[in-house]
Amino acid sequence: MDAVSDNFDVFLDGFWGTIVLTFWSALGAMVFGTVLAAMRVSPSIALRGAATGYVNLVRNTPLTLVMFFTAFGLPILQIKFDASSNTQFRIYAIMALVAYTSCFVCEVIRSGIQTIPIGQAEAARSIGLTFSSSLRYVILPQALRSVIPPLGSVLIALTKNTSIASAFNNRELISAMRQTIENRGDAVLWILIATALAYMVITLPMGYLVGVLERKVAIVR
Repeated sequence: MDAVSDNFDVFLDGFWGTIVLTFWSALGAMVFGTVLAAMRVSPSIALRGAATGYVNLVRNTPLTLVMFFTAFGLPILQIKFDASSNTQFRIYAIMALVAYTSCFVCEVIRSGIQTIPIGQAEAARSIGLTFSSSLRYVILPQALRSVIPPLGSVLIALTKNTSIASAFNNRELISAMRQTIENRGDAVLWILIATALAYMVITLPMGYLVGVLERKVAIVR
């Protein structure tokens, strides 16, 4: 265990990097995924087609390939940010994680929308609400309450997917693990165990909070 304690600052830096990537990617994926879900149930054929095409394309593309595009393709397209190199790569990683994870968020929310009785939408229209208003005030609040567990699973998977960002010049747990192994190759097993425990420190509280939230907002049928 001394290999871990001697490199605790490296692990702490990687742990914080994973939390930052997870937080901003989860926030972006929830927002963009909700927009995609609204487009997929929209009465507009163009919006439905665009959202369906995007989800089917990105969801069936490996996340590593999506990261390659954001890290190396966006600079070629002159899409850059006025930031340091490390911050630039972190933004690219977050963009890739948002683009990928939002597809799964979209499908989860869309499945929740489909559980809402059609009479709810008809009642909303009968009192003069537009599609966007009925979605915002009637459909989405109920749909989100019914899909908290699968949304939690998507966000936990996102946390583990941040490990791919280490291959694109990002400081997070896997990059910290690799650096520590390079310094202390005689303690690989302990380093791997410490890395797994660090991920559990993030994901287990997330699972607990999802369970608490599910019970708090559960819909009585």
